[in-house]
Amino acid sequence: MKGPALILSLAATVLILGCATTGHEVKVDAIAKPVPGERQSFKLKSKDPRLGEENLRYKEAADFVRTALSSKGLYEAPTEDRADMIVELDYGMEAPRSKMERVSVPLYAQVGGAVRYESVPVTDARGNVSYRTVAVYDAPRNELIGYDEQPRLVTIYEKYLKISARENKPATEGRPPAELWSIHASAEDESKDLRKYLPIMASATMDYIGQDSSTQKVVKVKADGQDVDFIRRKMSPPPSAPAKASEEAKN
Repeated sequence: MKGPALILSLAATVLILGCATTGHEVKVDAIAKPVPGERQSFKLKSKDPRLGEENLRYKEAADFVRTALSSKGLYEAPTEDRADMIVELDYGMEAPRSKMERVSVPLYAQVGGAVRYESVPVTDARGNVSYRTVAVYDAPRNELIGYDEQPRLVTIYEKYLKISARENKPATEGRPPAELWSIHASAEDESKDLRKYLPIMASATMDYIGQDSSTQKVVKVKADGQDVDFIRRKMSPPPSAPAKASEEAKN
């Protein structure tokens, strides 16, 4: 591959990679139901029994969610019976699907490379100045002349993270405990690296824990941003949480 074809190929590659590193868009749906009483402690459980709470991937996802919950002052109770609410976690990846998208490819043209003639002064040994015509070669250069919209078939993978909280009460008269709030976060693109996206999606939920988004929101997340770093470092719960849990354990 030579000349203009190579230039176009490199330009397209740079454009696609540039888009991939600027950040991620996470769709967030949050629902909250007003239920009297303050609830700060929780017990985290797997929504899908097939995931298994001893699974290493589940443990990692659970740590990310615990960290997100801690950002709102929530903490995990030492035992399930002492928790104010049960928080259930579900995550995974939907079946892949294909779609057409359009990519803007920069177009460059080679200009220059011509020979031009200039008159230059020449001084002889006696100091006399005369002019001589010389040939000057202008090296070719590439200039941006526009963009071309090109179709591209891509395979999309939707990654999701679901967190829901319900009252920690037994069912009464056949009715399950009231759901307090739930969040559904998802990100879709060509990546099928679920592990990479778990902290990204968890960071997008922090502002919506216990809140009602009313409509689907699109949260822009930088993979190396402060919120994702906070989730990845698996920060500890607020200092008051262990003390309160210890106090409850004594009662």
